[in-house]
Amino acid sequence: MADPKGFMTHPRELPNRRPVDVRIRDWREVYEHFPKGSLEKQASRCMDCGIPFCHNGCPLGNLIPEWNDLVHRDEWRDAIERLHATNNFPEFTGRLCPAPCESACVLGINSDPVAIKRVEVEIIDRAFAEGWVTPQPPAVRTGKKVAVIGSGPAGLAAAQQLTRAGHDVVVYERADRPGGLLRYGIPEFKMEKKHVDRRLAQMSAEGTEFRTSVNIGVDITADELRASYDAVVLAGGATAWRDLKVPGRELDGIHQAMEYLPPANKVQEGDIAESPISAEGKHVVVIGGGDTGADCIGTAVRQGALSITQLEIMPRPPENRPGGQPWPTYPMLFKMESAHEELYDLGGERAYAVNTLEFVGDENGRVTALRVVDVRGPETGFESIAGTEREIPAQLVTLAMGFVGPERAGLLEQLGVELDQRGNVARDASYTTSVDGVFVAGDMGRGQSLIVWAIAEGRSAAAAVDKWLTGHSALPVAIPPTARPLV
Repeated sequence: MADPKGFMTHPRELPNRRPVDVRIRDWREVYEHFPKGSLEKQASRCMDCGIPFCHNGCPLGNLIPEWNDLVHRDEWRDAIERLHATNNFPEFTGRLCPAPCESACVLGINSDPVAIKRVEVEIIDRAFAEGWVTPQPPAVRTGKKVAVIGSGPAGLAAAQQLTRAGHDVVVYERADRPGGLLRYGIPEFKMEKKHVDRRLAQMSAEGTEFRTSVNIGVDITADELRASYDAVVLAGGATAWRDLKVPGRELDGIHQAMEYLPPANKVQEGDIAESPISAEGKHVVVIGGGDTGADCIGTAVRQGALSITQLEIMPRPPENRPGGQPWPTYPMLFKMESAHEELYDLGGERAYAVNTLEFVGDENGRVTALRVVDVRGPETGFESIAGTEREIPAQLVTLAMGFVGPERAGLLEQLGVELDQRGNVARDASYTTSVDGVFVAGDMGRGQSLIVWAIAEGRSAAAAVDKWLTGHSALPVAIPPTARPLV
């Protein structure tokens, strides 16, 4: 601990977001550069607490106090070595993770927690800029072949670990580019795709093979897949979205978030000139108050929406940690993401405790409004409040209400894997499914969760596959999937 008083002398500080009127004109990431010296001060706030609960808060078990200290000491190259020891992709988690580590920070008991996430992303960005992130091909090949289905964070983590263990790994992705939700679900303003591309380049140089535009279960059957590989890792995510079955759902102009967001990203990739689903000049309603809803808001703002309203059926979360969610648990708090700032700048609204009763349309079958009502709940269910029914104008509605599990048709049905009570692929503590040689990692087995959990499970599943193929493994193993509650 280089500065034992750092947490007392330096307040928590984060880089500024670019002005709203500037950043909504482009799709670049919203944060400005952190001035030199500021990050080192933030790292020095890590207080050598003795029992670092941030380790427990982080599913990856990141060595947070160690790399905080190294950054403060200006030992950046050692810092990236510590960071990569537990996390394959800190450039993803540093930008996208909600930071349960910060919620568990001991300093956060009675002060602002250490800016762990910002230190993390600055370390990896510095490492790429300095050329410290290089391919790590295996010294010895085992001759074993592994198929990884899905190229999101779980699949990429599993693939990189298995490749480095010496196996021949092929990653299958049904989209035209690898990356999964990192590629087409996360807007450019939250994470520019150059961060995905440079990591994919490293993995390709290490020997991982990517095959895109291949839908396993359709283009290649499960039997063909198993006959070609010694082991299979299912990492396809929880892609079956939750729908809203109310009158008028069939109207044009109502889209799932994952129908709306990918075309906007394809515009940024240069694949198409404009999105076929655009908010330009329209009243937009986003149903769902989570991160995906915020992504829809930021996208609609940049497309030129006339107005934006975000609806959430749950009550407005508190701004401070409630008594029922004590430290070091991850609290559900009111968030002000960059997209929310942009919504308010546009004169939009975030409405809580509101339920959609009906979609209203015109004679051409297009949505024109939502009929909604305020509700009480959710302790004993949601009860409508009399006299609060009203209509909200809308020519574009996006449904961002989360996902209910993996898609069962196709691959999962052909494999015959057992499902758990929640509809996810059942697995044991070694990430093994009911089918011999088939493993599962990430949201496909866990259910919709955090990117940090996906990477942690991909790493752990890789160790299990490596041991199953060779009888032993030197790959690190994270805590089994049943050992911690969902975050």
